Parts: sequence; C-alpha cells; structure tokens
Amino acid sequence: MTVESTAARTPRRSAGTKAGTTGTKRTTSATKKATGAGKSAEPALVQLLTPEGKRVKNAEFDRYVADVTADDLRGLYRDMVLTRRFDAEATSLQRQGELGLWASLLGQEAAQIGSGRALRDDDYVFPTYREHGVAWCRGVDPTNLLGMFRGVNNGGWDPNGNNFHLYTIVIGSQALHATGYAMGVTKDGADSAVIAYFGDGASSQGDVAEAFTFSAVYNAPVVFFCQNNQWAISEPTEKQSRVPLYQRAQGFGFPGVRVDGNDVLANLAVTKWALERARAGEGPTLVEAFTYRMGAHTTSDDPTRYRGDEERLAWEAKDPILRLRRYLEASNHADEGFFAELETESEALGKRVREAVRAMPDPDHFAIFENVYADGHALVDEERAQFAAYQASFADEDGGK
Repeated sequence: MTVESTAARTPRRSAGTKAGTTGTKRTTSATKKATGAGKSAEPALVQLLTPEGKRVKNAEFDRYVADVTADDLRGLYRDMVLTRRFDAEATSLQRQGELGLWASLLGQEAAQIGSGRALRDDDYVFPTYREHGVAWCRGVDPTNLLGMFRGVNNGGWDPNGNNFHLYTIVIGSQALHATGYAMGVTKDGADSAVIAYFGDGASSQGDVAEAFTFSAVYNAPVVFFCQNNQWAISEPTEKQSRVPLYQRAQGFGFPGVRVDGNDVLANLAVTKWALERARAGEGPTLVEAFTYRMGAHTTSDDPTRYRGDEERLAWEAKDPILRLRRYLEASNHADEGFFAELETESEALGKRVREAVRAMPDPDHFAIFENVYADGHALVDEERAQFAAYQASFADEDGGK
C-alpha cells in the first residue's frame, strides 16, 4: 500500500484568517515526513521514545520538545501515573456499585497527557467521555468527573472555567461543536486553537465527516485528535476503514499525521505542531494517536469475548508509563525517592476520590421530570405520580421505615 502525503494541497485561506507563510513550508515538510509520503510500507509513525525507553531523533518534530526539561519529564510521568490511579479507583468504585458506569482510559495515558500538556490556557477542548487525562491537564477535579457517572450532576464543572467542555456521550457530535467554536474563534480574530477528541469508532460517524468538511472549507483553527485504540467496542479498526485513519484527512484537503499513541513526548510534539498550524491560520489537522485500549470499552463490556490475551500482552509491553520511567532512569532524571513519593501521592489521590464519591448525596429521583416541557405537560404529571407511587412501595415493604 502506498502511503500518500495528506499535505499535497494547502487549503485556501478564507477572508479574515491569518497568513502563515513561514509555517506553511515547515508544515508541509513535517507532514510529508510524518505521513511517509511516497513510501510503500506500513504507515509512518512519529516516535520519539521507543517502548524500551530510548530517545530517538526526529528532524521534523524534535524542535517541539527541545525546551522540555527534566522537571517537565517528571511532570509528564506524574500526570500519567496519577491519571491511571484515579482511573483504576473509578473502575473499582463502579464494580462495587458506587458508579453506574465507567469508561477507562487504561493504556491511553500518553496520548491524553502529551496532547493535553501541549495546549495553552486559552485553547478550548471538546472531549468525549474518556478524556480523564486531558481533564486532569485542564485542572478539572477528578471527583467532578465521577459525579456524572454516579448520576448526581450533568457534568460537574463550568466548561468556561477551564476551557474544557462537558463530556459528550453522543458519539462524534463534539467534532461539529469544536468546528463551530473554531469558526467563531476566527471571526473574533483570536489566535487560540480548538481541539476535538474522539475515537476510531467515532471516526465513522457522519458528524465527524461533516466537521472535516466544514473545518476545511472555512479553514477553522481546529485539531482533530483521534485516539485509535483499535477497538470500537468489539469492532476492530479494519472493519471501520480500508486505510489508516489519518489518511482520511487527505480527501478533505488538510494534513493528517499518525503518532505513536504510547509515546508521551511524540504526542506532545505532534500536538504542538498541529496547534501551531491552527494558530497561524493554516487550518485543521487530523492527528491519529495509534494506541491500545488495555481494558474494557466500559465496565459493561467484556473484551475477552472478542480479542485474545496475546494481543493485549503485546501492547502491555509498550506501556506508556513504563516507557517514560525507563527513559527517566536511564537518563538519571529521576531517582527512587521520586518514584516513592509519587506512589504515596497516588495512594492519597485514590483515597480522596473514594471518600469523595461515597460522600456524594443521592440524586433527586424526581429531577428527571423537570424541564421536559417549558409549561408542563399532563403526561409528565401522570408519569411523575406513577413514579412517586413506585418509590413509596419500597417504604411500604419496609413497614413504613
């Protein structure tokens, strides 16, 4: 299969967008390198850290992590470890009946933390329902995420407080929301960027295709960040597309890049590059973070029914956290004291999350009947009365207690 460059044609700039002639040349070069233009092989993968934790050079993308210090590396490692700890605690809470459902990010920490730390404060994020690591980067308290999955709120945070939109359950619709917001950013003359997160399954949704079309035509400053964890619940990616997902951008007229989704440095670099393109008026970019969902799709899913242990074990060897730890140790950027302190912090986070969830009040059972109609409705009133009688029956069974 020949992998063609998705940067073969630079999208036209619409009136009012910023020129970026200097960045255009660099972008085209970087995109050709990233997409493996003209080569007949497996799709090129932007990688800066190997699974063994060795740093590899990349002429096009090294510049975007040139200023990363040892402190920054430890910070990225801390982000991934604490995100995984929080995620594991949430999974346990659901198994114990404390949450209605949970969508784990296990294995996808590098894609989320790397891209999340590439963002500026004034950039705006449109997540799906699995972006717990990005939420962490945006300063959203983990306990606020759990409120929705416990049913006590509709999101739990002010989207404009962190420039992080509420979780979106409708698959793929946030790509359109992000595109519309990005078009507004252009009209306002701001130089911020927008990023939309979605998975490989969502890439087959019509909403995502429409977002690609509108963003390309209007040259919107948006980055489409696809976490390809290779399984749309039980459907493998090859049942979703005949070509690598990043190549889809080519048909819409903007660049697409595939990055090693388990390499936090590569995700940081590629996302910075894509955001820089957006801010320079060069339009949208599709980033495909090729990663793996090491756990279940959600806690209602059993992945052993559709994939084997051999595949999972192969990807566990590419664990994003272990990869960075190996690099930190080999480079003498972290010692045992750092890892021990982080373990203590991790346990404290897990305890805080567990206690906070169990302290959450029960939701108002009758809230579902509010705001259905602006002026009320006879059928809703009837259903409310029936539900009240149903709730009262439990008290009757307990002898009125």
